[in-house]
Amino acid sequence: MTAVIMAGGKGTRVASVNSQIPKPLLPVAGKPVLLHEIECLRRQDITDIILVVGHLGEQIVNYFGDGRDFGVHIEYFREETPLGTAGALYHLKARLRDDFLLLNGDLIFGVDFARLMAFHKAHEAMVTLLVHPNDHPYDSGLVIADNNGRVRGWLTKEDERTWYKNCVNAGLHVLSPRLLEKLQTPRKTDLDRELIRPLIPTGEVYAYRSPEYVKDMGTPERIAAVERDIRSGLVQRKNLREKQRAVFLDRDGTINKYVGFLRDIGEMELLPGAAEAIQMIDRSGYLAIVVTNQPVIARGEVTWDELDDIHRKLETLLGREGAYVDDIFVCPHHPDRGFAGERPEYKIDCDCRKPKPGLLLQAAEKYNIDLAESWMVGDSDSDIQAGEAAGCRTVKLGGGMTLLDAVKVILAR
Repeated sequence: MTAVIMAGGKGTRVASVNSQIPKPLLPVAGKPVLLHEIECLRRQDITDIILVVGHLGEQIVNYFGDGRDFGVHIEYFREETPLGTAGALYHLKARLRDDFLLLNGDLIFGVDFARLMAFHKAHEAMVTLLVHPNDHPYDSGLVIADNNGRVRGWLTKEDERTWYKNCVNAGLHVLSPRLLEKLQTPRKTDLDRELIRPLIPTGEVYAYRSPEYVKDMGTPERIAAVERDIRSGLVQRKNLREKQRAVFLDRDGTINKYVGFLRDIGEMELLPGAAEAIQMIDRSGYLAIVVTNQPVIARGEVTWDELDDIHRKLETLLGREGAYVDDIFVCPHHPDRGFAGERPEYKIDCDCRKPKPGLLLQAAEKYNIDLAESWMVGDSDSDIQAGEAAGCRTVKLGGGMTLLDAVKVILAR
């Protein structure tokens, strides 16, 4: 697989760090940002790389040469005039005959590209975006995708929004060469606005949601934060090729106030300290994963769309306080019958309704989680029993123990 890296930006926001070198050569933890990217690709046998260079690009060419000293093969395309985020692809059509990676040249990431490509192939996508939650979704562009990953919409920073899923474009793409057929003339082109967004109605754009580490070098503050994460090993640990640790969280009574069966989105309200606790999980390197029984689906009291709205509100409220969950796993089943409007297809004795461990096992399969190194936190016996059945350590809330208290205990171990 070929990786095309857009390394031609001027880096105006980080000019105060060093305006004499191109942004992709900015040193982070002792080596250029772009070298971190190339090393991550090489470790996964992605060694065919095309660098698109522009501003001060001769420095990049002089540093990397043909790539042999770094275990890869590098070719270059030089932009004589800026061509935007996709204009250079017009000139690369002949070299890009298969699905390829397109990466921004100012990223630090620890991503399992085999998983990303498998998702792309399985959905026969023309475009796959790697998306992830971040700690400032309120001022980020957001991708709107259905439960199968098909992209349905795209919110810019300026668009009005109420409740939304924390789903941010990370700047890593898998593109089909079919997309390049849309580039008919050599001109400055915006990848998102002119190529990807017009494709959304065709159903050929997909979002691959990942909890892996991806951050850009947009500001001096981010450079400092990323440097700490590299030196601590967090970037590599978050790669899904590595075994992950998770803190599994019950929802009602753990993250949000318990109101019985939560049917009304207006009753979704965070418990004091919940966002701070989840923010601590996020920063620790553990995955924060919600596992929740929602028999209101089987009972016919809430539709899937209504439940999705409730969870969008949950993610919005957390995001406003700089926190996020990596995923939400739901059991919709309820074995007891006799409710008006109940849905028979969900009236089964399943393997995922807590106290059974099915939701935790699903998450472990999806995210390569070491359950023995993970925790289950909840406010009921069924939460604790599910955690124990999955092989996790557990913390039961109540008696003065809050989620924030529990997370402090976990992170102190």
